[in-house]
Amino acid sequence: MPSVANGRDAARAIDALRRGWAVRLSAPDGAIRLMAIEGADAVTLADFDPRGQADILISAARAETLKLANQLAAADPDLPVLVERAPWIDADVATAISDPVLDLASPLKGPFRARSLPAPQAAKAALRLARLAGILPAYFLSNGDAPVEATVSADAIAAYDDATRLAIATRARLPVSASESGEIIAFRSPDEPREHIALVVGKRDSSPPVIRLHSECLTGDVLGSLKCDCGPQLHEALHRIADAPWGILLYLRQEGRGIGLVNKLRAYAMQDQGFDTVDANVRLGFAIDARDFSVAARMLDLLGVDAVRLLTNNPNKVAGLEAAGIAVTERLPIILPTNPHNERYLATKRDRTGHQL
Repeated sequence: MPSVANGRDAARAIDALRRGWAVRLSAPDGAIRLMAIEGADAVTLADFDPRGQADILISAARAETLKLANQLAAADPDLPVLVERAPWIDADVATAISDPVLDLASPLKGPFRARSLPAPQAAKAALRLARLAGILPAYFLSNGDAPVEATVSADAIAAYDDATRLAIATRARLPVSASESGEIIAFRSPDEPREHIALVVGKRDSSPPVIRLHSECLTGDVLGSLKCDCGPQLHEALHRIADAPWGILLYLRQEGRGIGLVNKLRAYAMQDQGFDTVDANVRLGFAIDARDFSVAARMLDLLGVDAVRLLTNNPNKVAGLEAAGIAVTERLPIILPTNPHNERYLATKRDRTGHQL
């Protein structure tokens, strides 16, 4: 089980990166000093790197666009590439290097040259830390001993989103439009600021409940976006659960298949440039699907549920629950009509990520 200290170290490092502050990351092969490019400006960069010599750490997926990696390397979301800092690379150029959304508006200057990584294990952990922070996986990197705002180890980053410390925080009656018998239950971890929710509907009996694992989608669930099918799936699932003897909606705070809201919107912008949802995620430097369904399994365990009937078109959800010890006795598909705005998105999920629509 991860320690409280490790969780706090990771949380402080995430907060520092989001604020544009320096972080030191250590691993068995060495330590590196980092500043997120997304949080840097001319002033903070000059303070972090007064000599202008800090190289740039990016994902192999992004490096492939810059002709610094091959497609095989780019397929590994954890593989980092170090770009040699040239005198003309300031904060604005570094932003253009790191953010593929800007490629059409800001043609990259180049040519760029890759350098060997001083601490590959630490560099890999840095990419993971960026994803946990919901920022682009791109940094200014130095090896100096200058002051930093937070320090964190690779082990702390690896354990940060572990579901084992998740616990029930509170519960209350919540009638909803699909059923007046709802009970809402909040789950919280001391190592993770996001709070997950379960809505239990109906009268519990000995039968496996009908379950929906629904990853948060602000644009679809709240704003009624037509680019995805998340909102309609959520409401259909609630009615299907209400029609069963009993069931549970697990609302997981894993926006954008785990990449976060801001990066999901970046992926939307790339889709407008012609990329599908899979290629957009990869070009941003993220996994195709970064969600962790062990969180859902932990929630079910805390609710005393070890077997479910799962409402999903995604075989990975079945595999994720079963790998965590939850038996899926039946997969219940959710078939909904498409619209002109989400037809390509749904076809990509079917053809490239194995969804059974």
